[in-house]
Amino acid sequence: MSETAAERAAALDARDELAPVREKFVLDGCVYLDGNSLGALPRQVPGRVADVIAHEWGELRIRSWEEAGWWAAPERVGDRIAPLLGAAPGQVVVGDSTSVNIFKAVVGAVRMAGAGRDEILADEASFPTDGYIAESAARMTGCTLRALPAERIPDEAGPRTALALVNHVDYRTGRLNDLPGLTAALHEAGALAVWDLCHSAGALPVRLDAHGVDLAVGCTYKYLNGGPGAPAYLYVREELQACFDSPLPGWNSHAVPFGMDTAYAPADGITRGRVGTPDILSMLALEAALEVWDGVRIEAVRDKSLALGDFFLECVEASVPEGRVRCVTPREHRLRGSQVALSCADAGKVMTELIHRGVIGDFRHPDVLRFGFTPLYTSFADVARAARVLAEVLE
Repeated sequence: MSETAAERAAALDARDELAPVREKFVLDGCVYLDGNSLGALPRQVPGRVADVIAHEWGELRIRSWEEAGWWAAPERVGDRIAPLLGAAPGQVVVGDSTSVNIFKAVVGAVRMAGAGRDEILADEASFPTDGYIAESAARMTGCTLRALPAERIPDEAGPRTALALVNHVDYRTGRLNDLPGLTAALHEAGALAVWDLCHSAGALPVRLDAHGVDLAVGCTYKYLNGGPGAPAYLYVREELQACFDSPLPGWNSHAVPFGMDTAYAPADGITRGRVGTPDILSMLALEAALEVWDGVRIEAVRDKSLALGDFFLECVEASVPEGRVRCVTPREHRLRGSQVALSCADAGKVMTELIHRGVIGDFRHPDVLRFGFTPLYTSFADVARAARVLAEVLE
């Protein structure tokens, strides 16, 4: 990359309000552009996990469910995530995997939709798990599943539609779907909106409450930096919680969990989104990881994300041999998430070489190089270096 690009990167980094947050992460000499798959490790997490193991598990043992607050963790950590989703407290519960929460949300939405609504619409570009779960949920509930492009959902939703399951950001291309518009169109048709936020929460403002989203799910190991296999979350709008009938009624969501009644009675509020005993080690690692968000404005995160993407594309266009890559991510800010995907011949081999040279992105079949920008720790110098190394590899 030219001296000019390096100088521009230095100037942009010098006036970046999020630059101090980078020091809160464990980073090495590589350029890490795969935080949209697994976020970097926040520095406070190892010490917190060590304390949980040595003191709360090792010394307090069973008493930690009360004395260390383990029992309340799913709702407490949910309330910590809620501001990043534009949600008021009491609407997010943490636990289980994204797949399990998608199942709860889709079946729960069908049950709330009412008689005659026997159709599920699904974004055809969704991450495969979403499609698998939607297809299984449709069979179990006697619904018809229709997969179609997200932009067609407003025109296709009708009197039989129970819900639509849509990814906020396309995991392959980084395209941002219209959450406000699609949600409003679904409501106009009398249907519910279920959103997968895995590739948007922590990267851009979501505003679930403001846009009237009904249910949403998401993972915490990408932009929320919760660690590999960290528990996912479920959002149920407050007005719907009393009629949310989870298809997985576990003892943790019982109104009187220690009553051990053989008849199930759901707890009030978002607690009915629980199932079984939560994974405490991962839950509390996530809680510690979320401390990096203290004092961070999600609007600043969005501004930097877009600036990083713009700068990366400028550097690529200036240095990569013409015709070697094609951007498949929308250039318009209103249509872009927090990644840039480039179509490239021999993309798998190219990414392997990039990783060998210290630029960590990922490859998506058949020909996509995917670069994720996590504004809390990605610098403009990282972006300039990534583009320079990409150019060297492609030359």
